[in-house]
Amino acid sequence: MFSTILVANRSEIAVRVINGCRTLGIRSVSVYSDADVNAKHRHYADESIHIGAAAPSESYLNIERIIAAACEAGAQAIHPGYGFLSENPAFAEACRDAGIAFIGPSAASMRLMGNKVASRKAMADAGVPLTPGMQSASSDLDLYRTEAERIGYPVMIKAAAGGGGKGMRVVDEPKDLAGAVEAAQREALNAFGDSSVYMEKFIARPRHIEFQIMADQHGNVVHLFERECSIQRRHQKIIEETPSVALTESLRAEMGESAVAVARAANYVNAGTVEFLLDTDGSYYFLEMNTRLQVEHPITEMVTGIDLVAEQIRIAAGEELSPAVRQAHQRGHAIECRIYAEDGENGFLPATGTIALYSEPVGPGIRVDSGVEAGAEIGIDYDPIMAKLIVHAGSRDDAIGKMITALKEFHILGVQTSRRFMIDCLEHAEFRAGNTFTSFISDHMLTRPVVADEMIQAGAAAASLAALAAAHHARLSTGEGSNQPLTPWQTIGAWQIGSSISHEATS
Repeated sequence: MFSTILVANRSEIAVRVINGCRTLGIRSVSVYSDADVNAKHRHYADESIHIGAAAPSESYLNIERIIAAACEAGAQAIHPGYGFLSENPAFAEACRDAGIAFIGPSAASMRLMGNKVASRKAMADAGVPLTPGMQSASSDLDLYRTEAERIGYPVMIKAAAGGGGKGMRVVDEPKDLAGAVEAAQREALNAFGDSSVYMEKFIARPRHIEFQIMADQHGNVVHLFERECSIQRRHQKIIEETPSVALTESLRAEMGESAVAVARAANYVNAGTVEFLLDTDGSYYFLEMNTRLQVEHPITEMVTGIDLVAEQIRIAAGEELSPAVRQAHQRGHAIECRIYAEDGENGFLPATGTIALYSEPVGPGIRVDSGVEAGAEIGIDYDPIMAKLIVHAGSRDDAIGKMITALKEFHILGVQTSRRFMIDCLEHAEFRAGNTFTSFISDHMLTRPVVADEMIQAGAAAASLAALAAAHHARLSTGEGSNQPLTPWQTIGAWQIGSSISHEATS
């Protein structure tokens, strides 16, 4: 087993991985940029190393600096978290070349699953259900027209080399096809450095269902059941739950077998997620495989009782899948809400500012994975996710109720968040009924009224606390040169010895 692991990420996922290291008694090392001098993840690790400027290309995406930091710290392994370099095969190869274990799949598996066209071909060969579509990328508009007529409108243009909604266009009519292809190519080139796109049938009202898989170096591959991730904005998830109300036991077993087949076809090792679109008639289609730990992994941990990060580390160290993983079963229902710094009332525009007040909900079955605290600066350099709120209960109805209460008790002032929007989603009759399709937000949430009083109250409270936050942040900055956790004297605030102590008490 490793004695030291470097966490090549930031914020809440870095804190989560550090906790996984602590579970196994492993020393953790974090890295930080100029923008994260006072970030929670920096002080949470046993050691932290500065790796560059705020721009990701000069820090969290800089392979050379991260490898150098790992060597400096004497780390035997690197955990990439999610985002940044987590699905970059060149990073996995750089770790290997430096004699450092990469806690994730091989570069070859990443390359295969990172290319939508190549992975579709491999999955077709493995007998995994696919949406009707093109078998290769092309820039020939006549081919797109022919294929669109063959599979039928609407169709979707997708980037071959990426995801996250980038390079995607839905086309309803033939007259819009050429423009959509060209726009998708431009966006794909800007986002991924590769303009390749292809086309597949657009499933109008699907659910987004994904399966967690775990695979070790000894040929063992299992799935840890599904997560439903249909509540999305801009093709990105904001609320996830497990189990899915749409799956029968037989369909769950069938989709799970397909997920395992995907992993085997990719010669996959470590944790990964196989994503499917589930149509209203019960048909399902392979969408993609994310070759890393998912943002929403905590809900799987809540219903199975398995620490996925600790399991990732064991696998990377050469151990077989633990008995708990091989014998896993679902227990109860779990929901996750992503707490973003964004305006849910105004098109989910990113928000910035200083967190003046931060207070997490507590109670049985409530978990918060957070990368921020009071005084933290939320800037424009990185993804706006601040924390994840996870609840677990015996039933879906109880989990929904617990999540609504927890969201109402989760207080973050100084930065606009999506908290109120998610409460409205969870309280909606269609969500409670389980009608959670990927079109849920556009169908039900775009015309609802803004909750003005809460926004006004939050704004007023934030203004009144802004000075306190600034003072708190200034105190935190005094620990800039330290790799140690902040002491109570740094965080307690201004204080003085009281003057009311009597002479008798001191004599």
